[in-house]
Amino acid sequence: MLPFVQTFTDVLSFTVLLGGIFGVFLIIFLVSPFRQSREGRRIADFLAERAILFSFIISFAGVASSLFYSEIAGFEPCVLCWWQRIFLYPQAVILFVALLKKDFGVRKYALALSGIGFLIALYHTYIQFGGESLAFCPAGSVSCQILYFVEYGYVTIPTMALTAFGLIILLSLFLKREVRE
Repeated sequence: MLPFVQTFTDVLSFTVLLGGIFGVFLIIFLVSPFRQSREGRRIADFLAERAILFSFIISFAGVASSLFYSEIAGFEPCVLCWWQRIFLYPQAVILFVALLKKDFGVRKYALALSGIGFLIALYHTYIQFGGESLAFCPAGSVSCQILYFVEYGYVTIPTMALTAFGLIILLSLFLKREVRE
């Protein structure tokens, strides 16, 4: 791997690691009674007000990263990578417009797109780490099991997508829950 590609991968992998920690925090926070305390409400308000912004940043970073890996690093995407892109790329545009218009109704679209993308990324991660493929990768195409890199023992391109989709889902659920209350 070229040095600048490795540096990009190192930085992005660390960001994914931090994103996973943030995701665990969101899950705990959403189910915790702490959320109802005064301090919890302040945190909830902060996150609810910025959920669309954070989701946009995550989706835009995912788009930019996938284009970097395919167009600059030369990592050819497999069929499942393409399907994940189909559910990620429109979110960057949709979330950007929602951010400009302050349209909280975007959560429905983000949830739907990220939910499907999450399932595809979960399956892709499963087969990359030794699970049985159900023939979604046609013969003659790039193998869906190829590992261009593995950082921290688990971060691969599909786990990056899995983390991005998971965070967008959590932020969308968080926003929905906070707006409803």
